[in-house]
Amino acid sequence: MDIKLSQCFIAVDDHDKALAFYRDVLGFEVRNDVGFEGMRWVTVGAPSQPDVEIVLEPPAANPNASPADKQAMAELLAKGMLRGVIFSTDDCDAAFERIRASGAEVLQEPIDQPYGVRDCAFRDPAGNMLRFTQRRAG
Repeated sequence: MDIKLSQCFIAVDDHDKALAFYRDVLGFEVRNDVGFEGMRWVTVGAPSQPDVEIVLEPPAANPNASPADKQAMAELLAKGMLRGVIFSTDDCDAAFERIRASGAEVLQEPIDQPYGVRDCAFRDPAGNMLRFTQRRAG
């Protein structure tokens, strides 16, 4: 049996700002951008990973969430308290310079970590923390 990641979700509060970041800054392909049951379904992915998609999803997307839950999610997103994702790269420093030049909020400049990676961190336009890691040789 072969089980692999197919999709993951990142909460966003503005699809157009999210697309400008994930497509134009990170270089991801837009795989889907369609209306779906009164909402917008947007997926992006790295060209090198055609079988993995990131769904850019507003906090209110869950139809089973109560109004209070939707409000709580929106507030957590606004504070940057929701989990983002960790991306791998073959050049952490180049990724850092490109993302910093876009105006993204820097959380951590590139640093060698004791667990064998060099990484940096940013916030996306919605406030999610995104880490970019490069495995170190040796």
